[in-house]
Amino acid sequence: MSDINPKLDPNPPTNTQKDPDDWVSGDDPMTGAQASYLKTLSEEVQQPEAFEEGLSKSEASKRIDDLKGRLSAPG
Repeated sequence: MSDINPKLDPNPPTNTQKDPDDWVSGDDPMTGAQASYLKTLSEEVQQPEAFEEGLSKSEASKRIDDLKGRLSAPG
C-alpha cells in the first residue's frame, strides 16, 4: 500500500480549464446563469449586441470570457 495521499498533492490534476469547444454539452443551449451574466457584461462594456438569445453553452462561455477581458483591460 502506498503512503501517497492524492488529496495532499500541491498540484492536483484538474479539468476545470477545459476548452469550451471540447465540452460534451457545449452544443446545448446556454444556461440561465450564462444568459444573465452575458447580458450584464454586455451592458457593462456597452456592447449589447454581444448578447444573443439562442447561443450554445460553449459560445456563451467564450463571449463571457471575452467581455470579462474587456472589463479588466486598461483603457
